[in-house]
Amino acid sequence: MTDRFVSNFTNRLDAKGRVSIPSSFRAVLAKDGYEGLYVHPALELAAFDAGGHALRRTIDDILARFSPFSEEWESLSTALNGTSEVLKMDPEGRIMLSEALRAHTGVTDTVTFVGHGHKFQIWEPERFRTHLEAARAKLRDVKRALSVAPPVSGGAG
Repeated sequence: MTDRFVSNFTNRLDAKGRVSIPSSFRAVLAKDGYEGLYVHPALELAAFDAGGHALRRTIDDILARFSPFSEEWESLSTALNGTSEVLKMDPEGRIMLSEALRAHTGVTDTVTFVGHGHKFQIWEPERFRTHLEAARAKLRDVKRALSVAPPVSGGAG
C-alpha cells in the first residue's frame, strides 16, 4: 500500500448525489488518519483539492512562510482555509458534494479523481480532459526546452 494519491478515476454520483472515493485513495486517507475529507477550491482551476493531514500540513507550511499580519497570509488563509469544508465519508467511502463545490467545478453527475501525491483533485471529467491536454502540451514544451542543452565548454583553454 502506498501513502501517496496516484492515478485517476472517474465515478458517477448516485441518486442521492453521493460519489465513492476510489478505494486506493480511501486507503491513503485511512493511513493518514484524518477524520473525513478536507477540501477547498483549487486556487486557479475549476477543481477542488482534497486530502487529509498531509494536505493540511502543506497549507500550514505555505502559510508559515508569511507573517500572520501580512496581506499575503491573509489572502492565502482566506482562499485556503476560509473556503474549505470537511466532508463526512460514509461507511461505504462515499461523500456528498456541497452546492458550492459543485458550482466551482461544474460537476453534475460524474467526477474524476486525480492523484497529486500528498493530495488529490476532484474535477468535472470533461474539464479534466481539457486540463490534462494543456498540461501535456506544457510538458512537451518543457521537454523541448530541456533537450536543447547549451554546448559543453571544453577544457581550461
